Amino acid sequence: MPKKAQAFVKPGLSMRHVLCVWWKVVILVSLFICILAFLRIQQYSQSTVSPYSTALPRKSRVFGDQFRGNPKIAFLFLVRRNLPLDFVWESFFENVDKANFSIYVHSEPGFVFDESSTRSAFFFNRQLRNSIKVAWGEASMIEAERLLFEEALQDPANQRFVLLSDSCVPLYNFSFSYNYLMVSPRSFVDSFLDKKDVRYHPKMSPVIPKKKWRKGSQRRPPVDASKGKMNTKLQKQHNCIPDEHYVQTLLAMNDLESELERRTVTYTLWSQSGKNTENEAWHPFTFSYADSGPQQIKRIKDINHVYYETEFRTEWCSNNSTSVPCFLFARKFSQGAAMRLLSQGVVGNFDISALMEKPPP
Repeated sequence: MPKKAQAFVKPGLSMRHVLCVWWKVVILVSLFICILAFLRIQQYSQSTVSPYSTALPRKSRVFGDQFRGNPKIAFLFLVRRNLPLDFVWESFFENVDKANFSIYVHSEPGFVFDESSTRSAFFFNRQLRNSIKVAWGEASMIEAERLLFEEALQDPANQRFVLLSDSCVPLYNFSFSYNYLMVSPRSFVDSFLDKKDVRYHPKMSPVIPKKKWRKGSQRRPPVDASKGKMNTKLQKQHNCIPDEHYVQTLLAMNDLESELERRTVTYTLWSQSGKNTENEAWHPFTFSYADSGPQQIKRIKDINHVYYETEFRTEWCSNNSTSVPCFLFARKFSQGAAMRLLSQGVVGNFDISALMEKPPP
């Protein structure tokens, strides 16, 4: 150990003890950040006028039991800037009756979707005019989602809502997805209790009661017996991501869980990354061209149940008491992977040579 580093270790204290104290400090700081993030989100929810948007009056909204007409699915894209997989969605929406869907995109402020920035005319001018700067893992992600829903709710024909990222792809054609979502009287929201989660803090009460605290992403690393006590560190090594909790907790606090299928219809494969054990993190796996062959995609489409380890609950995927595949969409896919999906006809007919042209800036 360098002399300067040794100077900070008091006599009688082992380096192992110092590391233990350091980990405790990191966990406490994470909890503090988590509390601040949720209090900020709660301020967004309780404000009558948001600094980023004007709330749509509740009386002007038309809900499912009141709407009469052709119901639409609102596809809500939360993206960094552009849509690198727009060519996949172009094929997905092609030849579909426009009365069956709506598209909304939250991009960075000032970015415009037109012929210079996207290959697909379906996205022309579909960006929100009141978008905000979003930072990953912060409360701004929740505000961006709220803006998307707020905009979509202004159209009473929008009766189903699908939240997507810029790396999501459809696994089936539009007709299958539309019927799957429309036939269900419930919403599909991944929501469960995680008793091992250390993010909840008593200071969140009474605004957020502990019994209503929910999680919506199974990104906890699996226990690996070969790593011994390191498992505890890996289990606690989570950033406090507000969007993993906000929607699920909000619905639970409003006693709406009976209206949910407590599972998601978007597939994500979580994997560890990092050069060493101390720095390992849990991230969504990115599918490349090689990972997107017929067998790999078939395995995803054949999944018919999800196991929630923290609740000891197996969720068999059904829709109106009929067994169905669990997932309609998947993430994260590279451009190469998306090209392969199209060339194999997973979504629809597609001329792969069209992608050889120079993409818009």
